[in-house]
Amino acid sequence: MAVSLDRLEHSRSALAHAVSPTTWRQALAIAPSDASFAPALRVGLAVTVVLVGGGILGRPDLAGFAALGSLCSAFGRYEPYPRRAGKIALVSALIIAYASFGALLGATTTSVAVQVLAISISAGIAAMLLTAFAITGPGAVILIFASTAAVAFSHTAADIATVFTTVSVGAAVGWVASMLPALVHPVGPAQLAVARALAAVDSRQQGPARAAVARARTVVALNPGTRAHRLGLVTLLDDAEALLDAWANGDDPTHASDVLAHERELRKIRRYDALEVRAVQFDTPPQNFFAAGLAQLTARPLVVNAVRIAAAAGLAAWCAILLGFEHPLWATMGAIAAMQGITFHTTVQRGIQRLLGNIGGAIFAAGLIALSLGYWQIVVAIVLLQMAAELLVLKNYALTTLAITPMALLMTGLAGHLTPAVTISRIGDTLIGVLVGIVIAALTIEQADRS
Repeated sequence: MAVSLDRLEHSRSALAHAVSPTTWRQALAIAPSDASFAPALRVGLAVTVVLVGGGILGRPDLAGFAALGSLCSAFGRYEPYPRRAGKIALVSALIIAYASFGALLGATTTSVAVQVLAISISAGIAAMLLTAFAITGPGAVILIFASTAAVAFSHTAADIATVFTTVSVGAAVGWVASMLPALVHPVGPAQLAVARALAAVDSRQQGPARAAVARARTVVALNPGTRAHRLGLVTLLDDAEALLDAWANGDDPTHASDVLAHERELRKIRRYDALEVRAVQFDTPPQNFFAAGLAQLTARPLVVNAVRIAAAAGLAAWCAILLGFEHPLWATMGAIAAMQGITFHTTVQRGIQRLLGNIGGAIFAAGLIALSLGYWQIVVAIVLLQMAAELLVLKNYALTTLAITPMALLMTGLAGHLTPAVTISRIGDTLIGVLVGIVIAALTIEQADRS
């Protein structure tokens, strides 16, 4: 009984945290970041290719599905190319599978109850898969977006095949766009990882700095390049770690500025070879990400989180239905996006940011829809908004959502006419999804999560 009362008090404190003015101020803070234009350009290129292709072929109604497939390029933005190739291929397969599953649902049943149940369960599975395989990026929301769009589009068996083919083409374009920079700057991810590690070391925060150094070692070990170049990067990481050790012991090494000065050169789009080589050998090669992911799939925390997300997604959709909203499956995306946080604090922040970003983005979208833009004007708007979202994602999720919301609505409108009134439903569904997600997260909060 005491344990139950303690958990109840813990959940009550969590809900109080969600409405704290301090929490809301923190959600609006702009985080410092070293965001690169490269990921935004990759995604922008992929989306542009498929939307232009859809327009030239006279199938603007299918261009949106191809664009959804191309969004695989938004995942694994800083991974070394060998690992990125595998992870983007896996994400591509998942987007294709989820879009096809949504098309199958739309073609075989008109029961909203069945659709909500199926999409909710698949949302939990999507979150579990992406977490197990350590795939960073927009998260399970993209997979569910693909599913819900396909549910609305598909009515016959032929529609299922159309969705499968179109999304597959878009995913192939996205994979190619993700890998193209390897032809120009194959050592880019390794140099950027080391540069970011040096920036973290310069902050003198031991925990984050050591994590950044460890991450950089993994990237360097997996990245292609000459042995001398890779050993030079490893040597620099050894020097950076030695600085952390010295500072932890109260020393102040005079050569610290010389080590940290390499950061600027490493960020340039060229191979940087002006590094000393003292390292004798590399660390043990990192484990294959796919094997590691398979081993993690049955981990209890992942399974529990999948159940939480599935429950929140289903409850959010049913609340939207009871309140009479036209697109209840949109509410599932609000719940999923909020619950992608690692801690409850992160969940609340993402919920606040998604809500505020959706409100601003929906108002902007209403203005764009009211202009009755032509197809090519919509293409330009979608590409610019998607690139803006990629550039803002490390700054603040609210700003990211401010760009994503009109982009998603415009992309949805490619398959059918939308009116400005649809933005009201978007805001309402998001509000429901965020509130349900935060409440479920508070009721199921881990005892250890007291941040």
